[in-house]
Amino acid sequence: MAEAKSNGSKSKTQAKRATTEAKKSAAKTATASKRAATKAAVAEKNQVQAAVESAVDVPVGAVLGVSDRISELVEPWTDRTKAERQIKNYRSSLRKSLKRTERRGSTARRQAITEARKTRSQVERGVEQRVRRAIEVPTSRAQEVVDTAQGVVGSVTSQIPALR
Repeated sequence: MAEAKSNGSKSKTQAKRATTEAKKSAAKTATASKRAATKAAVAEKNQVQAAVESAVDVPVGAVLGVSDRISELVEPWTDRTKAERQIKNYRSSLRKSLKRTERRGSTARRQAITEARKTRSQVERGVEQRVRRAIEVPTSRAQEVVDTAQGVVGSVTSQIPALR
């Protein structure tokens, strides 16, 4: 029985050890799970915070940009000398633009005139060639008729003395 007692106490000790190890393992697992959940929660919180900040920052930045643009537009007109300088710059820019437009128009007009002259010359040459051909063909036929007639007259003339 003493053996049974010692075997029984060993199994109790082993059971206590196993229980203690299981408790420690469960505690470690719980701690690790808690850490992982905390990390995930912090990451999600950071993402939400970044999205909220972005949602607020974009409209504020847009308003500030519009405000800057309005200031840039209004600023030259706040003082008389600045306004006069701005008007002078506008006039100068308008003159430059007008001169540029005039030069482009002049260039386009000259090119159109040159192109029209070339086209007119080509048309005139073509018409002249057709007229020459129209005149030359009947003239050459008429010349052939005249030559034939002269040949006939010559032969008749040469036969007349023989008839007398």
